[in-house]
Amino acid sequence: MSRPVRIGVQLQPQHAPDYGLIRDAVLRAEDAGVDIVFNWDHFYPLTGDPAGAHFECWTMLGAWAEQTERVEFGALVTGGGYRNPDLLADMARTVDRISGGRLILGIGAGWFQRDYTEYGYEFGTAGSRLNLLKDNMSRLTARLRVLSPPPVRDIPILIGGGGERKTLRLVAEYADIWHSFVDVETLAHKNKILAEHAAAVGTDESRIERSVQWQGRAQAEQLRAAGVSLFTIGVSGPDYDLAEVRRAIEWRDEVNPELLEGLA
Repeated sequence: MSRPVRIGVQLQPQHAPDYGLIRDAVLRAEDAGVDIVFNWDHFYPLTGDPAGAHFECWTMLGAWAEQTERVEFGALVTGGGYRNPDLLADMARTVDRISGGRLILGIGAGWFQRDYTEYGYEFGTAGSRLNLLKDNMSRLTARLRVLSPPPVRDIPILIGGGGERKTLRLVAEYADIWHSFVDVETLAHKNKILAEHAAAVGTDESRIERSVQWQGRAQAEQLRAAGVSLFTIGVSGPDYDLAEVRRAIEWRDEVNPELLEGLA
């Protein structure tokens, strides 16, 4: 399945002591032409001063639903270990409704131990967190099907991670977008594993969009040739410098000429 290239920006909600800095970054990102604006679901900074300023993910997404007009948005990714899946489905449906149908529901198994221990959640092991994510995905998707009113659209589900035995199985079964941190060679290998899982659960792996972190234009060219269509640039507060985002958008517009022609 051939897909147009899309550019996302992850506005990491850290080191911005005034939420207005994040609000402004969202506005600048949408005006710059990004396709998707992401945040992340952590409770503390991941880089820099560990005691630095930080804001919560899902309350922020509700604000973005009202603030933005065009972009899709979501978490890259929601921590599966500290979000009740039925409540998360209801939160996602509500935010999707507020935005008019632009939410992407990103979710992963979780990995940052401080998030768990300081907020009173059981950290467990990588295996136990993936088992919990498996249980949660069935509950989450079931809840989405019975909410009234329903989401505006079938909310795209993004699953982050690259574990070949468990995570890619969940991607094959539930995801519309698979986000990973890979180079071209690793992507080719994991694509084969994903295809095997998709065949086992009876789904078409070509329907799953491949998503990676932006690693520069040269690497993006190779990854695009290998099937990646969504590239996301992470930027941190307090400045939220979008210079690299703009360069990625310029590249996107070069490789998607048919979309620009359609706007002419």
